[in-house]
Amino acid sequence: MFTAFLIKYAEIGVKGKNKYLFEEALAKQVKYALKRCEGEFKVTRTEGRIYVHALTGFDFDETVNELKTVFGISGICPVIHVEDEGFEKLSRTVIDYMNENYPDKNITFKVNTRRARKNYPMDSQQVNREMGGVILDAFPEMRVDVHHPDVMLHIEIREKIYIYSMEIPGPGGMPVGSNGKAMLLLSGGIDSPVAGYMIAKRGVKIDAVYFHAPPYTSDRAKQKVVDLARLVSAYSGPIKLHVVNFTDIQLYIYEKCPHDELTIIMRRYMMKIAEHFAKKDGCLGLITGESIGQVASQTMQSLAATNDVCTMPVYRPLIGFDKKDIVEISEKINTYETSIQPFEDCCTIFVAKHPVTKPNIERIEKSELNLAEKIDELMQTAIDTVEIIEVKQGE
Repeated sequence: MFTAFLIKYAEIGVKGKNKYLFEEALAKQVKYALKRCEGEFKVTRTEGRIYVHALTGFDFDETVNELKTVFGISGICPVIHVEDEGFEKLSRTVIDYMNENYPDKNITFKVNTRRARKNYPMDSQQVNREMGGVILDAFPEMRVDVHHPDVMLHIEIREKIYIYSMEIPGPGGMPVGSNGKAMLLLSGGIDSPVAGYMIAKRGVKIDAVYFHAPPYTSDRAKQKVVDLARLVSAYSGPIKLHVVNFTDIQLYIYEKCPHDELTIIMRRYMMKIAEHFAKKDGCLGLITGESIGQVASQTMQSLAATNDVCTMPVYRPLIGFDKKDIVEISEKINTYETSIQPFEDCCTIFVAKHPVTKPNIERIEKSELNLAEKIDELMQTAIDTVEIIEVKQGE
């Protein structure tokens, strides 16, 4: 029955003179999502509205599910649209619409008309009254409730006339690409994919870096991270994943530094390498999945020590989240089951029995002097041998 979708947005609507830039970014993301659907669609922008018109037959559930991954959409309204052939023809269409979509007629309703085309012979209030009367005549069991109706029937009069009454919640946020780009430190855990999802939801395009440590981490561990990136890319769009061989750096740190400082020092070098690729790719910040106090490397002192080596901002969207809150989001975005696959990542090997929880930055820097002989060379080798994987959903 439905032939189009009205795309509603929230925050974009309060933008000023640059609102059109956000609308263009949203329309672009909608088009990208619809490429994964059967059928052909036309996306149009008109007078503060974005419409998706189906040009061929399409799978309704598949299309809605893809649109629900597009950040910036607050609501998806399935629409029927008809040519303006007079009020009588419109009345018959509305009666058919109500009859098909609401088999239980013991409901309350309200008609809400928006007359964007000002040369229409009736004003909005007249259409509301007349159409309300038509519906009551056709379905005597129905009742009007202007304050809290069960069904809000919207009629939008433009070049064509659009009719809708349902709104499927979208993910909200801002369209990806409207707020710059950032580099996600992606591990195989639960937290970092959620962090990437949350920053992407604010309109930020995501690239990612993963630290691989063969032979201590397997190819299956690497594939797990690629799979996680693919799941996140359903929301964020394509992700450029940098796979960095971190083995030699880890072994060198293990050999030269105090074991209780291993994790902090390794994380500091991860941040340095991630920042290198971030700057190279035009990113404006780093993203991590850290939450205060969750593990030894995420105390306030530890976070300060890892931040100390960065010159660009580090965004930590999960910083105040409990683990169960993070798990709930990971389940919602379908990354949880992949994240809990039991493959080692480079952060779980060479771990000290009693890692330092309140590192002193001066002491850490002193320990890092032990690495002076070879660390720059090892970092350069890791950078030069990076593997880059372009990750897209469905590929």
